[in-house]
Amino acid sequence: MVGTIIGVIVVLVVLGICWWAINELLPLLPLPEPFRKIIHVLLILLLALIVIWVILQILGTVVALPPWLHVR
Repeated sequence: MVGTIIGVIVVLVVLGICWWAINELLPLLPLPEPFRKIIHVLLILLLALIVIWVILQILGTVVALPPWLHVR
């Protein structure tokens, strides 16, 4: 349980730093607006999938999940 919490915290910190860096550097790239918007939407989708993975990891340590929900 403690290892999972530490792992989740590390993942969220690294994810937050990457998110900040990409949001700071993306406007510096000379991209047309549609491509910039597509990259931003894909980043949000990736962030949402990682957050869902983190929630499943936490739930897996607290309650018994069905075998098809275990992500290891």
